[in-house]
Amino acid sequence: MSTAELSAPRLQWSLIVPVKVLARAKTRLSAAAGPHREALALAVAADTVAAALRCDRVQSVIVVTDDPLPAAELAALGAAVVPDEPDAGLNPALVHGAQRSRAIAPHTGVGAISADLPALRPDELARVLDAAARLPVAFVPDAAGVGTTLYTARPGVPFSPAFGGDSRTAHRARGAGELLLDGIDSVRRDVDTLDDLKAALTLGLGPRTTAVAARLPALGDSVGTAG
Repeated sequence: MSTAELSAPRLQWSLIVPVKVLARAKTRLSAAAGPHREALALAVAADTVAAALRCDRVQSVIVVTDDPLPAAELAALGAAVVPDEPDAGLNPALVHGAQRSRAIAPHTGVGAISADLPALRPDELARVLDAAARLPVAFVPDAAGVGTTLYTARPGVPFSPAFGGDSRTAHRARGAGELLLDGIDSVRRDVDTLDDLKAALTLGLGPRTTAVAARLPALGDSVGTAG
């Protein structure tokens, strides 16, 4: 890398985080989480947003949600919150958030990031965003290699996410560059099932998710010893 590249300012990003209404969140964890399911969903989203806000490449986080409880908690962390006005599914909600972001900060890159990354590390996110800054559009596949945890578009580039189902294939088909960097496990480890949560636990959960996970009998004493 040249001296000019080293001294050049890093591209800043606005990240869009979609947060489901808690009554419909983390349903695949219902058996394991029981009465703590909604609290777990909120804790995971809050740890994700808090970690993103600590990343020095992130200028702002915009949460798209229609649930007043996560709206209030995530706003208190420093996120901007907008309602899901399209109410037409995940990708339209993300596009809505991106449009709001670009109206406010047109010179930042825009990324859509999963709200399900409770082990997210700001330094790993920074590495990913720096790599994404070199491509018009890019994405990070999830740990399973099927879905997507992060989709990005540089300033002025159309923002066209394709989350849901086999989104890894869908994003590839749309010409997005796939970011498969070493040492970004926390960016790829989304949590939908108990096995996912156990895998995230080995990486080190955020404090809110740790507190709720400690109440889950399925995890036993592992919460206090992992990380």
